[in-house]
Amino acid sequence: MSPNTSTTTVTPTLRRRRGLTEQAAVAAVDQACRRLRLPTIRAVLDEALTVAGKEQLSYQGFLAELLLAECDDRDRRSSSRRIKAANFPRDKWLGDFDFEANPNINAATIHTLATGDWIRKGRPLCLIGDSGTGKSHLLIGLGTAAAEKGYRVKYTLATRLVNELVEAADEKMLAKTIARYGRVDLLCIDELGYMELDRRGAELLFQVLTEREEKNSIAIASNESFSGWTKTFTDPRLCAAIVDRLTFNGAIIETGTDSYRLAHTLALAHQTGIATS
Repeated sequence: MSPNTSTTTVTPTLRRRRGLTEQAAVAAVDQACRRLRLPTIRAVLDEALTVAGKEQLSYQGFLAELLLAECDDRDRRSSSRRIKAANFPRDKWLGDFDFEANPNINAATIHTLATGDWIRKGRPLCLIGDSGTGKSHLLIGLGTAAAEKGYRVKYTLATRLVNELVEAADEKMLAKTIARYGRVDLLCIDELGYMELDRRGAELLFQVLTEREEKNSIAIASNESFSGWTKTFTDPRLCAAIVDRLTFNGAIIETGTDSYRLAHTLALAHQTGIATS
């Protein structure tokens, strides 16, 4: 374009449609909502018109209510898609966690983590404790909270991740697979430490951790204390490097050794016994 060429900004103007019947107006709104992909406005319009009449909303107020309803519903749909994409094995919410049943876990600490600030900073989180102490519930719950706040989350079992990496390496797709796991904001790895990994598997997992180091967060749940990780990662130097990647500038929460799941089951059995005796 020549430096002397001027540009003109065209401001959209409303087209006044005279003699538009009520039925025609309803049809036009419906068609426009479909074309502009505004399903919520289309769905709530009748109710919104009724409310606007009762509350005597101004034109601006009525329009604001419609647009905000569309935005809120769009946010909910986006949140649902992120949660689904995370591939959690089951629904777990932080609001359902019984903090009284496990006094080792500080509720305030979990609620602070639920804000997602640690994910924004790319820091790691380790949940360490015996089976039944709430590690997976917290891991999935925090991952769900992160997805609700707009973060991209991926959940996987440690063994599943390693198997996928091994297959990708055999098929010459390792770089692409590692990059895919590197892009998500939060990678949740469950059941780390349940099974021994051979050197190749451990090295591939280390590559994923290195790809994400100080850039994107990792949260892990393990039934082994760090001192016991040499049973999972049999190379001491590699084990030390992995522990370093997962703890540097991170949060470590020890969920303890007493299974509150078992305690809950025993309590229910006791109550049932009393009720039926």
